[in-house]
Amino acid sequence: MADQPTDTPLRRTSRTKITPEREAELYEAVLELLRERGYDALTMDAVAARTRSSKATLYRQWGTKGQLVIAALRHGKPFDIDDIDTGTLAGDLREMARRTGRAACEDTELLQGITVAARQDEDLRLAMRELLIRPEGAVLDRALQRGVARGEVQPDNPALGYVIPALLGALIARPLIEDDYADGPYLEHFLDSVVLPALLGRPAPAPG
Repeated sequence: MADQPTDTPLRRTSRTKITPEREAELYEAVLELLRERGYDALTMDAVAARTRSSKATLYRQWGTKGQLVIAALRHGKPFDIDDIDTGTLAGDLREMARRTGRAACEDTELLQGITVAARQDEDLRLAMRELLIRPEGAVLDRALQRGVARGEVQPDNPALGYVIPALLGALIARPLIEDDYADGPYLEHFLDSVVLPALLGRPAPAPG
């Protein structure tokens, strides 16, 4: 199936009241099932049974299996990068790499499975873009724009448009190529060797 335009909106649902505790319980159950069965074998029936919910409630609350799964992945993310502002672009990107790398093992396995499934599942693909990739990309873009405003990066540097694909590619590709996860040290070295030289036009200064 051909990709739809990236600005195609998700189908919205009329969500009912649900407590944060109940929502967290549902998300944990979804992640458990995802690890046990993989995306393709995960069903709304299974989620309903595991969480003692009705399938109608799940569809009313999240609309599609893809939206529910991606919402669960965002909820289960053990780190946040929204608050990072070290004063330099290199510092911001290195701190993002450290936090991302700490969760590389578990998150990468799930992300790889979801990425493969998204090639065949349009709802999942749209949910992944809107609920997972775009919010994280917006945080990264703000860091890049701060670097531009400080004069660290030229505003017409073409590398600005490739930072997100490069980092996402490093996360997904290393396990496939080297049988190892893209942990913090690996991502920092990738930044210093590839991303920051392209952005800054020179090797990045060493931390400290």
